[in-house]
Amino acid sequence: MSEMLLTAYDGAILGPIAKVLGWLMNGTYTLMQMIGLDNVGLSIIIFTIIIYTLMFPLTYKQQKFSKMSQKMQPELQAINKKYQGKKDQASMIAMQEETQAIYQKYGVSMMGSCLQMLIQMPLLFALYRVFMNVPAYVTGVKDNFTVLVNGIMSTGGFEEKMTKLMTDFKILTQPVANFTAPDESAVANSIVDVLYKLNSTGWDALKDAFPSLSDNISSTYEAVSHVNNFVGMNISDTPWHIITSNFSSGHFLLVIAALMIPLVSYISQIASMKLMTSATANNTAQGDAMAQQMNMMNKVMPLFSLVMCFTVPVGLGIYWIISALVRVVQQFLLNKHFDKIDMDDIIKKNQEKAKKKREKMGISENQISNAAKMNTKRMADANRHQVISEEQEAELEKVNEMRTRAKAGSMTAKANMVRDFNERNSRK
Repeated sequence: MSEMLLTAYDGAILGPIAKVLGWLMNGTYTLMQMIGLDNVGLSIIIFTIIIYTLMFPLTYKQQKFSKMSQKMQPELQAINKKYQGKKDQASMIAMQEETQAIYQKYGVSMMGSCLQMLIQMPLLFALYRVFMNVPAYVTGVKDNFTVLVNGIMSTGGFEEKMTKLMTDFKILTQPVANFTAPDESAVANSIVDVLYKLNSTGWDALKDAFPSLSDNISSTYEAVSHVNNFVGMNISDTPWHIITSNFSSGHFLLVIAALMIPLVSYISQIASMKLMTSATANNTAQGDAMAQQMNMMNKVMPLFSLVMCFTVPVGLGIYWIISALVRVVQQFLLNKHFDKIDMDDIIKKNQEKAKKKREKMGISENQISNAAKMNTKRMADANRHQVISEEQEAELEKVNEMRTRAKAGSMTAKANMVRDFNERNSRK
């Protein structure tokens, strides 16, 4: 049988990103394997720290824009108040131009941190895909399954047995596991996808389904458990399964360890959120709608993390904890940094940078200002002409109505007859 190429996420956007991150994760695991630390949980910790360190410049730019937004907020709110309730096109364009002028004044783009978010979000979602299916990206973990998968595929009726196993333990794979595919490599991938997500009870069920492979299953489980072991827990297990299965058997240390995953995730998320909002809290109006939404999100997200961590693999919980702790450290350092620097100096530098950029493009300050004024004037004139035209139309309709109501024999009626006669002759 050919070498197994495990099922990696094949999404159009996240798929390629996940593959690149998978290579980095594989490199991290391989280096640790060379020094005798072949452990997936430890690899996730180190890899998460590396990724967030590489993304730090984007985080810095995002935070700088946030600080700048605080300085601009009073002026932006004044513009919003000025044009409140005005829905005509000229007012809307004028509002946009004045807003743009504020951003130019502070030397920042209206897009602000959008670029940083557009880069960060796919990376984070792709990381989730990698950690949910580690064997698809990490060769050292994948190799532990090879012998067992070959044995399963050599067993008659393995398709039905694997399907039942997947159904009984409610295992979801992406893409959906297919044990009847014509391509043997695809079938092998599906088997590994399911095996990696099996908990300890699932491996016992696997022995019952394939009794002739009992020894092979035991040795594979031992090898996988070794690389997946994190403070006594299998990172492919969920904290909830670890708690329920070990509470009845009296293994309370494992129960406590499993409980710590969602609890630490919750606490670290709260700490991260508080540090992110502490810098902006004093500068944001209490009644501001955006501020209220942010406060709501800051309460909901940690709770979401707390609940979800009970039902997702321990490995993913480790990632959430480490990422939150890294953000806490980064945010603490950023808050200290921005407290020390003069934002006016940054604004001045931004303005000079923006000016040089415009000069490179051959655009002067007067051209921008004049273009904005002319644009607003044109829109205002267009609106004025439209109003005049509508008034003239209404007047003509009024006159026509008076004509139609003219009494027979009156001067208006005679004038109407002359008009009708002239119109008929002009059409000939």
